[in-house]
Amino acid sequence: MSKAMEPNSKSRKESILIKYATFSRLLVLFLTLMWRSFLQPYDTSAALNPPCLHHRDEVVAEDSPPPLLLANSSVSRTLENSVVWDSVYFLRITECGGYEYEQTYAFLPLLPFFISLLSRTVFAPLVPLIGLRAVMVLSGYVVTNVAFVFAAIYLFRVSVIILKDTEASFRASVIFCFNPASIFYSSIYSESLYALFSIGGVYHLLSGTSNVAVLWFALSGCARSNGILNAGYICFQTMHRAYEAFSLKRRLCLSVQVFVTGFIRCVCICLPFVAFQAYGYYNICHGHKLDELRPWCKGKVPLLYNFIQSHYWGVGFLRYFQFKQLPNFLLASPILSLALCSIVSYVKTRPELFLSLGFQATEKEKRSSARLYSLKDVLEPDVIITSSNEGNRDIRQRKLSRKKDVTVTDTAAESNSSSGYFSADVFPFVVHLGLMAATAFFIMHVQVATRFLSASPPLY
Repeated sequence: MSKAMEPNSKSRKESILIKYATFSRLLVLFLTLMWRSFLQPYDTSAALNPPCLHHRDEVVAEDSPPPLLLANSSVSRTLENSVVWDSVYFLRITECGGYEYEQTYAFLPLLPFFISLLSRTVFAPLVPLIGLRAVMVLSGYVVTNVAFVFAAIYLFRVSVIILKDTEASFRASVIFCFNPASIFYSSIYSESLYALFSIGGVYHLLSGTSNVAVLWFALSGCARSNGILNAGYICFQTMHRAYEAFSLKRRLCLSVQVFVTGFIRCVCICLPFVAFQAYGYYNICHGHKLDELRPWCKGKVPLLYNFIQSHYWGVGFLRYFQFKQLPNFLLASPILSLALCSIVSYVKTRPELFLSLGFQATEKEKRSSARLYSLKDVLEPDVIITSSNEGNRDIRQRKLSRKKDVTVTDTAAESNSSSGYFSADVFPFVVHLGLMAATAFFIMHVQVATRFLSASPPLY
């Protein structure tokens, strides 16, 4: 009866979660509007909106705005004045239909693409009422907030697969809905799309649809540069599957097939980001004389993104370690402390698993529904039959072993140390969180750590 009711319980929790996620977005938007009506924004770049470069040489007659636009000017002004910080860049790229300046290539094209798509289709009828720029702003808010709701749903589904505990998964997802970086998920920033495609990609990977996961991970790399780190999940899965095929199944051809497939999938995940760098190189470097080239164009590996981050924003290894930046380190200390505690508690509980890169996972964990270790969804029919026979023998052996005396205490301790957050399925997520936290602390502007790490499932 309990198993039959479990899908209904998950659906019910998911429905409640949608309400929490929607409420959290409405609450954040309400608070944003309220505080902006009381206080002058620190960033005043919303008022800076010069014509696009390809429009400056055109002579445009200054006609008087239509009556409808005048009547709705307050709505337009409210929307346009909300565009601050990174939102200015995303909206500029959308409005001008491309990248005009070198530094704008730091902002990847997925969010501008969705804003442009919505503003020219679904919300196109609103253009005569409030103007194209205001419609683009509205489209941006819709994209990011809707993406956040779906990201919360996928976090719940991933948590159910990993934790095998609906209640704990629900609580984790609700915490995500009210995470400290909420304002960025409701602004015209790329965090929501990154979270959606990263967590959604993980869900598809754990569900056995690896090719779909690759597509989602690739899209996450079109939203934020750190999306290419999601290729690590594929690398982890490939490493364990190739090992199982070669060492345990004695299938060299299958091992090579698994390795080649994993390599191709990783290339596909990184390809959109690399293609965007090539696009920037073509626009900025191609066709110029050697003495006119930008410094990064002359590099052996001309990486535009790295140059922009270093040259315009001062990003680099230990470059932020200055006494005057101490307040920013304090600002980032809560999320970095939580990340550190998450990693340390996992390593202390499963040291053998951590040091062995997951190869010390138990047979029960390897047969987990998460599909991170096992070959069960790629094996050929004859191997499946062989595995089934081996499984039957294992069952018989386990029945015999059950006759041996074991203490209830030892069994419970083993179960607690290899279940829930401390299961082997969580290991790649902990490694991913560690890489992200180290990057935020040692390389990036440390104050962005809160939003940079906010889409990492282990935190919740």
